[in-house]
Amino acid sequence: MAPPPRPAFDTATADAFVWHADGEWLAPVHDVSRLDLTLLKGVERQCQQLMDNTRRFVDGLPANNALLWGARGTGKSSLVKAIHGSLNAERPGCLALVEIHREDIVSLPALLQILKNGGRPTILFCDDLSFDGQDESYKSLKAVLEGGLEGRPKNVIFYATSNRRHLLSRDMIENEQSTAIHASEAVEEKVSLSDRFGLWLGFHNVNQDTFFDIVRGYCTHYGLHISDEDLQREATEWYRTRGSRSGRVAWQFFQDLAGRHSVQID
Repeated sequence: MAPPPRPAFDTATADAFVWHADGEWLAPVHDVSRLDLTLLKGVERQCQQLMDNTRRFVDGLPANNALLWGARGTGKSSLVKAIHGSLNAERPGCLALVEIHREDIVSLPALLQILKNGGRPTILFCDDLSFDGQDESYKSLKAVLEGGLEGRPKNVIFYATSNRRHLLSRDMIENEQSTAIHASEAVEEKVSLSDRFGLWLGFHNVNQDTFFDIVRGYCTHYGLHISDEDLQREATEWYRTRGSRSGRVAWQFFQDLAGRHSVQID
């Protein structure tokens, strides 16, 4: 009648894991979907800041939780995964990456206890983090990041990406202002979540030259040969039909281009 025992967590089985809150266990990921750090163009400043912060964390020095916010498809999650891969390439096994899904935030205390016992420096990563409506799970995150009795373990750092700077929808904030007795206090409680992140990195859509640099970088890396004139003409037509210039749009264009030129993408 007792529930099955929780699977033992061994940090040596992989460098990346996905948290499954239903059974409170970590599934190893042996082949992480990520780009090489050199392929990320137009985010050099953000890359340097996040890399410096992560290096300090791995070295056992003080480091901040990081919020990567901004326009969709601009390389926020790609940067986190690329930095994790780059550091482990330099020093194998120095850093683990654990992904937690937005809907599993309430299970953070159980996950942190497991990671604490593991002892290995770990990035706890949540992609596309945001809160809507009457969702109260953000309070669990606030307590874990800073302010709770235990706080986060010293061997864990929290990185999140979001399209929203304050992780909350504008409607949610405006509703608090219109219904609360003390509007400023109600809003302060909501937006104070983002204050728990000591490092804020903004991401924005790239200009045309950077867009072409991104696509050209993919062509060089994967050995696809095409003239600059043809590449710019096709890339321009692609982003105009999408109505957006971003790293994601550049990658989608390159996948189409590679398919038409019979070039394999590893």
